[in-house]
This record gives sequence, C-alpha cells and structure tokens, in this order.
Amino acid sequence: MEISRRQNGDVVILDVNGEIDLYNAPEIKDTINKLIEEKKYNVVINLDKVSYIDSSGIGALISSLSNLKKYQGGLKICNVSGSVRKVFELTKLTSFFEIYDSEQEAISAFNK
Repeated sequence: MEISRRQNGDVVILDVNGEIDLYNAPEIKDTINKLIEEKKYNVVINLDKVSYIDSSGIGALISSLSNLKKYQGGLKICNVSGSVRKVFELTKLTSFFEIYDSEQEAISAFNK
C-alpha cells in the first residue's frame, strides 16, 4: 500500500493505492497522527485505487476519524467502489463515515 498526500486549501487529500489490511492499516493511523501534529484536521481519503479493505483497515479509519474529531476536524472518504464499498455497507458504516462519489464533493463538504 502507498499513501500520497496533496493539499487543496486547508484540506489534505490522501490518495491510497493498494490493499488496506492488518499489516499496513497502522500506516493510515500514523499518517493521520502526523497531520494532526501539523494541525491539519480536515482530511479526505481517496480510495479510488484501493481494491481491498479488511476490518483492520476499517478500524484504522474509525480511530482516525475519532482523533480528528477531537480537534473539530473531520474525515471524508471518496471514490469507494466495488468490494470496498460492500465492506462499508455490510458493516453499516456508510452512515458513520461521510462517503462521497467524487473528491471535489468531499472537499466542498468541509466548506459548508
């Protein structure tokens, strides 16, 4: 898994590429914690190139969202498709996370 980082105004976009599983899920938490240290609290995670996510990956996203909320920040998820979307639906987390079809919609949601 690779995580690359971009910025759009005060929103940080993390492009995740590969599978999110038990072995690399902590990398997502570490990345979010570094952003919090930099006082960047609005994060969009782009799952466009993620083909698989397991419960550890979901756990990392939940914990990251909780940490960002402590600083009045937020975590939006975009471009979720196929089996990854199914995992969010089966775990009923589509209502817990704000999931958007496009990156632009997710970024705009921070400015409301």
